[in-house]
Amino acid sequence: MPAYAIYLAAALAEIAGCFAFWAWLKLGKSIWWLVPGMGSLALFAWLLTVVDSAAAGRAYAAYGGVYIAASLAWLWLAEGVRPDRWDMTGVAVALAGSVIILAGPR
Repeated sequence: MPAYAIYLAAALAEIAGCFAFWAWLKLGKSIWWLVPGMGSLALFAWLLTVVDSAAAGRAYAAYGGVYIAASLAWLWLAEGVRPDRWDMTGVAVALAGSVIILAGPR
């Protein structure tokens, strides 16, 4: 599976897991939201180990750009707040950095 597909799955798992904690602490949801939340965060951590990389830090750094893009998609789709031009500029810069990290000659 290509790295970006794994990163996208990891981002969705991380955002879902973190949102479960957000829902419990900020939205007054039941503590039981933490059960799937913790499972989702465990899935996120496992997915990052699937990426073909000799160094964990490099895999995590490249993932950052995908996470930023997925977070803004969540902002728009789940929270109903449309990202502005500064959000989109930031995503473009982050994804460019991610590509440089993954595709750079070594």
